[in-house]
Amino acid sequence: MVSEAILFQVASMTALVGMALGWRGVMTRFSGFYDLPTAWNQIFWGILIGGIYASLADGYIFVPFVTAGLTGVTSGNSISNLVIILAISVVIHLMLRRVRVRKTGSQPTSGWALGLAIGGMTAMYLIFRVLQVYDVSLLIIANIVVLAIITPRCEALMCAYHGYRMLEGERWRAVFRSFFIRTIFLSALYYSVLQPITWIFIIPLTLLAERNAEKWVWAAVPKPARRRLRRIWAEKSREASHFDSEIPSSQVKLEKIKTHDDLDRKSVPTVINNITYNIQDSAISGDINTNLTPKDD
Repeated sequence: MVSEAILFQVASMTALVGMALGWRGVMTRFSGFYDLPTAWNQIFWGILIGGIYASLADGYIFVPFVTAGLTGVTSGNSISNLVIILAISVVIHLMLRRVRVRKTGSQPTSGWALGLAIGGMTAMYLIFRVLQVYDVSLLIIANIVVLAIITPRCEALMCAYHGYRMLEGERWRAVFRSFFIRTIFLSALYYSVLQPITWIFIIPLTLLAERNAEKWVWAAVPKPARRRLRRIWAEKSREASHFDSEIPSSQVKLEKIKTHDDLDRKSVPTVINNITYNIQDSAISGDINTNLTPKDD
């Protein structure tokens, strides 16, 4: 039996890798054009808040849920479950209403960073429970990998959308949107531990939501930075098109050089053969006398 300390280390390292992968993509595309220090500040707060939320959700929601699924004995209170999810939605709203965030209009990017940390803590508790309950197999390893990658990213998408709705002028309505989406996601996430086939429904919805994530993050980029970013993208596209147009011409030149080299190589033996044949013909016809003898005096 593997000790719980080792299981916790494996779970924490896997969750941190998932958080690092969750930062790639949308956030790296707009890197340097949003309030990065505030986003990093939200990550530290997200680790603290996410640890408390994941612990409460694990004890009051996940353990009774798995116990009911494995033994059929129902335990727990659905009202307390909803209170926990509503509480984390309210806390996220208050974190995104801080003066430091509102002054720069970085609610979507700060929400992405905050959600990434909260999702990482949730994934860490879930991976620890999965390693605790199940024996290691190929299916369990695949389930752990998907948990580590998808959970932080889904939470980041929800918090970024929450921040985007706040940026659009919504207040408590954004809280109820976040509460509703998070309730469905957490139920599906916990059910995927018992039935990994649930990922067939979670992953496509995540990919669909991520298509709109650039619009949410774009709203957090200041207008002067947007113009600069458009110019950079336009220059990169022109450079890429210019590079692509130069490749065929260079290939044609190389092919011509190769063709001339091949013709030169082929022409050398032909010239030698022609010279040899001419010498032989001349010798036969008597033009060249190879057996010259001195004349007698």
